[in-house]
Amino acid sequence: MSRPRTGSGPDRPRVVVTGIGVKSPAGLTLDEVMETVLAARSTAAAVQKDLVAAGSPVHIACRVPDFDLAPYITRRELRQIDRPTELALCAAVDAVEQAGLPALAPNRVGVHLGTGIGGLPTMEGLVRDHDAEPTAMPVFSVPRTMANSAAARVAMRWGFQGSCNTYATACASGATAIGEAARRVQYGELDVAVAGGFDSAVTTFMLSGFARMQAVSQRNDAPLLASRPFDAGRDGFVMGEGAAMVVLERLDSALRRGAPIFGEIAGYATNADAHHIVAPHTDGAVAAACMADAIADAGLLPGDIGQISAHGTATQANDSAEAAAIHRCFNGQAPPVTAVKGVTGHLIGGSGALEAVIALACAERGVVPPVANLATSSESDRIDVVAGSPRRVGSAPVLSNSFGFGGQNACLVLRSAT
Repeated sequence: MSRPRTGSGPDRPRVVVTGIGVKSPAGLTLDEVMETVLAARSTAAAVQKDLVAAGSPVHIACRVPDFDLAPYITRRELRQIDRPTELALCAAVDAVEQAGLPALAPNRVGVHLGTGIGGLPTMEGLVRDHDAEPTAMPVFSVPRTMANSAAARVAMRWGFQGSCNTYATACASGATAIGEAARRVQYGELDVAVAGGFDSAVTTFMLSGFARMQAVSQRNDAPLLASRPFDAGRDGFVMGEGAAMVVLERLDSALRRGAPIFGEIAGYATNADAHHIVAPHTDGAVAAACMADAIADAGLLPGDIGQISAHGTATQANDSAEAAAIHRCFNGQAPPVTAVKGVTGHLIGGSGALEAVIALACAERGVVPPVANLATSSESDRIDVVAGSPRRVGSAPVLSNSFGFGGQNACLVLRSAT
């Protein structure tokens, strides 16, 4: 049974999702993504030679399939923006159009986006191509590399003049952006917010850097089998790219205008391990506290959660620490666990946002996607990781975890709005 909500009590305004846009390796719409995720169909493949130098130890990734940019971005804009901003803007267009927003006071609509890498891939290319001839640097080099360019472009597209913020909490960035945006709407600072996460970091620098840390899989000869969250044979994540955006508004507003409602941002919490710049705290205590705080923020108890969307990077240390955190938070009675990075790869700043919209769909459908490439779970003694085929659990709230380098933790509780 649900318990009274924290914060401003049981009468605290409910924040719902009225628009969703995705541009991901698993699909270009949420329906496409769900079909791919429920089939546990990996999207990893060899990358184009022009993206990764021949000497890179890794040349597999999960890329967004080609699609027509003409309905989204003008030719002039394309010359001024980079790949991450391109994906973010396209996903935002889909979300805003789906929400069918009426005319609103511009200062009452905000944009809150998260990115772990920002314009670094573009910066890498600029240095490679123009270091020997700096005076030939393209005019829009600086705007293309700014981490806040995507948020600015989204605000400019519709003239949204409310808070326009960019969050960089590593791999928790997308979840952080959604949670913080929901707070602004809940507190009455905004009537509507466009929120989400994005990244595109399939480059020699990024893949080689993560390889040096032994964080990415080097199964170059078997890309479809490379990303293996919670599997005993996991050897790191597969780099992904993409963007996921949501439109957030108060439930009463959405009902009044007859907007589509895809679910509710019911709870949110964030904290920091304060332990190590890349390694998680092995006992999972701080991450467990973040989960517990998000559940309490939703006015729920751990037993109310129907499933968990784990961060599940497929690295040895991170999966083990997350399993420990889940076991601790749920006192050994955790609900079924999934991890979609076996399908999508790791979208870095976009991962938490994509996983949040997948969690919304799972909460509505009452289904837990299976984890791709899970043969033997090394964590089966602590958590129930779903494998093989989707599991029916009934409609119930979903806990979505996002944990980033620097010990940045962000957890969201998503549920059906009914």
